[in-house]
Amino acid sequence: MPREKPATDPLDDFESTEFTHGGKTKTVYRKGTGPGIVVMSEIPGITPTVADFARRLVDEGFTVAMPSLFGVDGRAPTNGYAATSIAKVCISGEFTAFAKDESSPVTSWLRALARDLHQQCGGPGVGAIGMCFTGGFALGMMLDEEMIAPVLSQPSTPFAVSKAHKASLPISAEELVIVKERVASGVCVLGMRFTHDPLSPGDRFETLRRELGEGFIGVEIDSSPGNAHDIAKDAHSVVTEHLVDEPGHPTHDALHQMLDFFRERLLAA
Repeated sequence: MPREKPATDPLDDFESTEFTHGGKTKTVYRKGTGPGIVVMSEIPGITPTVADFARRLVDEGFTVAMPSLFGVDGRAPTNGYAATSIAKVCISGEFTAFAKDESSPVTSWLRALARDLHQQCGGPGVGAIGMCFTGGFALGMMLDEEMIAPVLSQPSTPFAVSKAHKASLPISAEELVIVKERVASGVCVLGMRFTHDPLSPGDRFETLRRELGEGFIGVEIDSSPGNAHDIAKDAHSVVTEHLVDEPGHPTHDALHQMLDFFRERLLAA
């Protein structure tokens, strides 16, 4: 059975700070010690399960920086709230929801946040995980050498409105060249999705495999009809809303594969 979802989260165990870059100031929730990881929330925003995921990283020995990019911080998700958040990000100049092979302008701000986090926390570098709407943002953050542990959880942009969009990545061709150079130098990219998730199409993972080769670790969880774990065919959020944190469940295994990915790259050194 899926775990019970927590109530609205006050986030009062995080330090609420502000970070400014390029004339843009955003709230950032920080917590923990050790190497840094930027946690980018899914639509509709920093929900209680996203906050719990960030706490899990803190318990593993990391410092989390969780920026408020959209939505109401700590609010529990509803269908109406999600629809409102999607509408707002689609008209925001900071995000590109439909453009193929183009990074969102907010990626520059996120890269600056990651550099600042590395400067504060030290270590071999920083990690990042994006989810859903932000799922591919860690690719663009690889333009900086500080980013050594990028995770793409159910990357959903550009929105899958055509076959070309389904296979497209949220970075430009020029940025992809740099990402491929980083991969050739030893940086790996971890991606996670449910196999029948229409919001995070399999074509996008095929593009990542083709472009990054063995540098892309793709984790795809069976959500086909009649699957062995009764995962709904519309399951979407791998490490938050649709996580079943029980040994033997594939979402539990995916979570721990991701934790190992962060440990090996950020803590082992």
